[in-house]
Amino acid sequence: MQTMQRTYVPKTEGIQRKWYVLDAEGKTLGRLASEAAKVLRGKHKPEFTPHLDLGDFVVVVNAAKVSLSGKRAEMKQYFHYTGYPGGARVKSFKELIRTRPEFVIQHAVKGMLPHNRLGRKMLKKLKVYGGNEHPHQAQKPEPFPGS
Repeated sequence: MQTMQRTYVPKTEGIQRKWYVLDAEGKTLGRLASEAAKVLRGKHKPEFTPHLDLGDFVVVVNAAKVSLSGKRAEMKQYFHYTGYPGGARVKSFKELIRTRPEFVIQHAVKGMLPHNRLGRKMLKKLKVYGGNEHPHQAQKPEPFPGS
């Protein structure tokens, strides 16, 4: 009689979470967001499991210096509806990168994570800062792999 092999499922207690710093200066928004989402999700680890949060923390600095290709910087718009009649709000990328550069990167990464409570939990491990400074030196963040 042949025995079946069991699928390895990592224990949530033994997860080693690292901190990575990602510099957004001169990077394209989508490519930056997909790299951050991959690390937040844990896809860079060999023990990746789709239904568990095995990802690491990502600190993005210089969010205000992220770029878009071509005419997209002038054309890209962010839409929000307040829920009231006539409550449609539209802001351009240029306006948002000037006022709230953190939102632009969080919005892009959020769209690349699962759209459920697991994705919301993963998004809490993303820390975005418009400038070069961040308050996470105590966590000893490493430079982002491959950047």
